[in-house]
Order: sequence, then C-alpha cells, then structure tokens
Amino acid sequence: MNELLEILNELRPDIDFSKENQLVSGGIFDSFDIIALTEEISDTFGVIIKPKQLPAENFDSVDAMMKLIESLK
Repeated sequence: MNELLEILNELRPDIDFSKENQLVSGGIFDSFDIIALTEEISDTFGVIIKPKQLPAENFDSVDAMMKLIESLK
C-alpha cells in the first residue's frame, strides 16, 4: 500500500488520501489523473488495467485501488 500512496502523493500532493473515499465520484480526480494513475500503477505493480476496470468505484479510495491491484496480480 505504501507504493500506491507514494504514487498518489506524487500525482496529487494536495489530497489526504487516507480520508478521501470519493476521489472520482466526488470530482477530485479527473480523467487526466486516472490516465496518469493507471500508467503508474501498471509500471509499479506490473499489472494491466483494462478499460472495463476503469469504473469510478475502482478508483474512489486507496482501499478500492489496492483491491483492484490485488485482483490483477
């Protein structure tokens, strides 16, 4: 999880990711953030995120992203 938090903090240092649980559905992340995030996740964790895995609920919180990453390993 620390690696993911590093990616997120590098992408958006203005957000407290431990408290947010509506990153996409709440409008905090935009499409450019998601594109950058999926590339970084793919490179760091060695997974491929397909378009069908891009719904907001997979990126709304750190926990949701970790579940997605774990399911792709």
